[in-house]
Amino acid sequence: MGRTSMNKWALQLYVAAGALLRERSDRFAARHGAPRGDRGQGSIEYLGIAVVIVVIIGVLAGTTDIGQKIKDGILNEIGKITGG
Repeated sequence: MGRTSMNKWALQLYVAAGALLRERSDRFAARHGAPRGDRGQGSIEYLGIAVVIVVIIGVLAGTTDIGQKIKDGILNEIGKITGG
């Protein structure tokens, strides 16, 4: 996997994870009546964790065959979650 395709893949994963986390946090806030000042704080923290995971997977994908299997698994699960 080349550097350009890895960058595109990481960006797509980052955007998908961010959108999913925003949607989930908005639903949670709507159900539980979170104060406006706290809204979105959890999604920022989750997004930070997602970025760290993407970086780790990016390193693995660039150096080992295991990275491709992890990438395929993650994309498959994201597709199941988002219905795509």
